Amino acid sequence: MAHAEIGIFGGSGFTSLLDSSDEIEIDTPFGPPSAPLVTGEIAGRAVAFLPRHGRKHEFPPHKINYRANLWAMKEIGVTRVLAPSAAGSLQPNVKPGSFVVSDQLVDRTSGRIATFYDGPATTHVSLADPYCPQLRHEAAAKARALGIDVHEQGTVVVIEGPRFATRAESRWYSQAGWHVINMTQYPEAVLAREVALCYCNISLITDYDVGLEGMPPVSVPEVLKVFRENNERLRSLLFEIVPAIPAARECPCGAALDGAVVGGH
Repeated sequence: MAHAEIGIFGGSGFTSLLDSSDEIEIDTPFGPPSAPLVTGEIAGRAVAFLPRHGRKHEFPPHKINYRANLWAMKEIGVTRVLAPSAAGSLQPNVKPGSFVVSDQLVDRTSGRIATFYDGPATTHVSLADPYCPQLRHEAAAKARALGIDVHEQGTVVVIEGPRFATRAESRWYSQAGWHVINMTQYPEAVLAREVALCYCNISLITDYDVGLEGMPPVSVPEVLKVFRENNERLRSLLFEIVPAIPAARECPCGAALDGAVVGGH
């Protein structure tokens, strides 16, 4: 089986990354991932790419097989995951076209399968800090070096979708002080933690959400237009981050399961 050390998920409008690559089909205990994994190299580092919505964006956020996607990455040896995504802004200073390297998330989804561990051993991982500090540092530093308008921290609120938020919901999230609104960070982030992967979200801000005063309703064409305009910047950023990731994991992510299992023996 092919091997990769770094995994990259593609979000809305971001369905390809590697110019020279191979495809591998992986069957997981949770069914097939969203698409075959595409493996290749960036600056000598083995990378696997997977568009989380599928190659034709056939999987809406609530229908993505998040467990299969993360399991497939883990199966081929991935220990670090970079997870860019399209997102809306909840704050005036977080402008469309800017990037946010998230450090916190709030789950507002409903009914999604959000764990690998259904028993008999009960497993409680800590999600106090959902995102890998080592990867976040590298992502923010490389974004600054490229001249990208980047926010080095921010809270993403994850809604169920596929609908966008109402004005009242959006105002609530904004008044809570949260920065970014998205539909895919949960359960993707927690599942990465459950299999002890380092995980880093880079939110590409495509629009202001409707809770901000005077904002028009969010539209799919506008979201995709901004994402397409910024895809090359995102690609350049990922190609800078990958070779900068230290070989050694100097973060707590790899020890996520230490002491997390209760009973079942």
